[in-house]
Amino acid sequence: MNNDDIQRFGKELIEILQMNTSPVAVYLVKTGEEIPAGIPHIGENTRHCQMVDNVRRLGAPFYALLDDQMCKGGAAVMGLTEMSPKLKSGEVYFNLNHFATIDSAKSTMERVPMVEANSIKAVVYSPLEKATFAPDVVLIIAKPKQVMELSQALLHKTGGRVNAGFAGKQSVCADGVAYPYLTGEAGVTIGCSGSRKYTEIQDEEMIMSVPVDMLSNLVESAKSMFGSYAC
Repeated sequence: MNNDDIQRFGKELIEILQMNTSPVAVYLVKTGEEIPAGIPHIGENTRHCQMVDNVRRLGAPFYALLDDQMCKGGAAVMGLTEMSPKLKSGEVYFNLNHFATIDSAKSTMERVPMVEANSIKAVVYSPLEKATFAPDVVLIIAKPKQVMELSQALLHKTGGRVNAGFAGKQSVCADGVAYPYLTGEAGVTIGCSGSRKYTEIQDEEMIMSVPVDMLSNLVESAKSMFGSYAC
């Protein structure tokens, strides 16, 4: 899949689903790999969920290193660093009164998808329709009806079901990036306290993440099912 195809798929998704913001291409640059040429450094410290939201609304690509990731929990699940003991044990969320016991908090954190620590050196972000690199994952923040249509398009050729495993924690990072990156499966998630506090993700929006290998069939099916010429 070349850059022209990737950009075309991005434009077609926006048109077919009548989206107001862009699908976001995300590429995890492994340790030892080169960051794609021509992509600017973000140059500021912010959260992964904010980076995704800024890209989908404002349309500018960039890459971010560990030091640029304000939320180290998000950085950890994407493989940029080790997860802190307090977050990993559930202590952070227990102290926020998100769980009744430390054991329930720990049980939840043990099931959070996590890329191997320190295996990733940078994360590259771009609107899909402007991507000049092959992403690992495409994140789509959209209304439930649009996510429904995406789910139907994903299953159009092969059938099956779409995963919707989430805990309302580590949503745009773990559910949105780490899960499809590790499993090769698409996923749906509902956001988390942080992503809904620090971004402009709306109350009526949710998140779908799709491995790039599924993108071609997804757009082809969406076009035939929901395109302007579809019945």
